[in-house]
Amino acid sequence: MNTTKLLAAPALALGALSLAAAPAAAHEADMWSSQATLNTLNDSGTTGEVMVDVHGTKATVTMNVSGAAETFMDGPFPHAQHIHIAAQGTCPGPGADTDGDGVVNTTEGHPFYGMIGTSLTTEGDTGPDSGLAVERFPGGSAYTYERTLELDAATAESLRSGSAVVVVHGVDPARMPAAAAEKMSDLDPSLPAAATLPAACGTLTASQMGAMPEGGADTGAVQQAGTGAAGLAVAGGGLLAVAVSALVARRRAARA
Repeated sequence: MNTTKLLAAPALALGALSLAAAPAAAHEADMWSSQATLNTLNDSGTTGEVMVDVHGTKATVTMNVSGAAETFMDGPFPHAQHIHIAAQGTCPGPGADTDGDGVVNTTEGHPFYGMIGTSLTTEGDTGPDSGLAVERFPGGSAYTYERTLELDAATAESLRSGSAVVVVHGVDPARMPAAAAEKMSDLDPSLPAAATLPAACGTLTASQMGAMPEGGADTGAVQQAGTGAAGLAVAGGGLLAVAVSALVARRRAARA
């Protein structure tokens, strides 16, 4: 019997295992999770939780949101939502209201949470250009969102550094000061301020959890509570502007 071959076999097997394990070890730095608690902004009543699981250049984002603005007439209130990046990595406080109208609009919050890195749409493009594509965002008072999407380098870097912030937009005008509710959006003058006002915010930090507490929907899907699934298009102001204007008008009539 050739004892040299017998002794060599275990060594070769161990070597093969080491080589097989090497690629996995090399990519461990590209796999991590971050989470955030979404706290209410602008007295919106909106809260939630977010989990981001990163695998290389892809991320699976899972969100549970509740207490959000519910309806506009016969459809759900659309809630634009984004990962904001490249700023202080914090959420603004009331002191960020520089124009004194009683709310912190998106522009006033920008120095704290930064620009849009990723738009958390339900389908299609996820870049900054889709930041106001309200027909492709979840809607209603409560929803669960899950989608796997491609991360760009800037968003991935903000996630790594702990400076990425999730912001959910859209506040019921009835919860806003009258002067602010009657304004148009600082982002798109064809939309009411209520449509783009930040409603909830949370900084993404290294996760100590393995999964969201309530689970998630299938990739790209949204489960909505209490509303229909009709989308509201942003083009030309559309139903969104009409609906918010109607709510503001009702509020004026109630005060009269």
